[in-house]
Amino acid sequence: MGLSGADSAQYAHTLLTALGPAAERPLDLPPERSFLSDDHTPVEFSLAFVPDADPTLRVLLEPGYGAGSLAENGRTGLRVVREMARRWGFDTTRLDELEDLFFPPEPEGPLALWCALELLPGGVPKAKVYLNPAASGQKRSAATVREALRRLGHHQAYAALPEGDRHLFFALDLGDWEEPRVKVYLAHRDLSAAGAAGLSRVDGGAGQAEIKRFFRMAAGHGIDADGFEQSDAPLDRRPGLSCHAFTESRTGLPSGFTLHIPVRDYARHDGEALDRAVAVLRRHGMDPAPLVRALSAVTSRRLQDGVGLIAYLGLAHQQGRPPRMNAYISSEAYEVRPPVTVAARAPRPEAVH
Repeated sequence: MGLSGADSAQYAHTLLTALGPAAERPLDLPPERSFLSDDHTPVEFSLAFVPDADPTLRVLLEPGYGAGSLAENGRTGLRVVREMARRWGFDTTRLDELEDLFFPPEPEGPLALWCALELLPGGVPKAKVYLNPAASGQKRSAATVREALRRLGHHQAYAALPEGDRHLFFALDLGDWEEPRVKVYLAHRDLSAAGAAGLSRVDGGAGQAEIKRFFRMAAGHGIDADGFEQSDAPLDRRPGLSCHAFTESRTGLPSGFTLHIPVRDYARHDGEALDRAVAVLRRHGMDPAPLVRALSAVTSRRLQDGVGLIAYLGLAHQQGRPPRMNAYISSEAYEVRPPVTVAARAPRPEAVH
């Protein structure tokens, strides 16, 4: 991604330190359970593209990977994030105000804390944390999100969210952000292009036609290789995700909306997933070459020999900024999912990410 050698070395050290003992764990041992990726690797890369600029490299990781319990996983994650705050001089007050909500004595759910770092030139990343709304039980997830928004000053924000089947993540920007965001992720079962077009609550945001077009391009709905029109079917395996970002509390409305399509569950292989990503990038005036190079840095396998290297495609619309396309890249440290055919594909158990 064009980072200098010094930055790359510094960031490699940062990530290995954040993973703690898991960084030295031999890959010939079975993986510990992590819902961050399909094969339980506790690391996922992503590239954030905007027009006329180099993409930003981001890393999502689980600092508490391999902890003996979910409670210990969360304590480890908090400790690592606070160590980062001391090192880079950012404030964790907003996270501290939510600790009792998301880190109860006996937490439930598939995760405790994930940390995302945007790896910028200069060796100092931007940090984000992802928390589990179902930490006190799935039935309390809505109340947990509502209370978290209230504590952070977004008293009207919950009412602005669309309906969803599950509150998936509650995320916070920490540190030196121009407009620090609070983000709420929802999962939407059987999501269609028309349904996706109605999810955004951003005033003056992306038009419904543009959201539908992205949905169809990422999910593979449209004209197939033989020239036949494909059905505009819903996402009947892994659900689509919406994310609403709140930066101000006066109106109660979000300033950003992202639609995430789990492309790996709706493509035969990663070559097909890459073709869709390239098409989206070109449509929005973004150079796809860095994505192609990034895939070759992660794996030496042929793209046609697996599906899941490209996990999600996301299109983000933030008020006052051009659209951003995010491509999420799996590490595949433990397993490569084999390619599939449409006829052979069956519904899969739902995963978190």
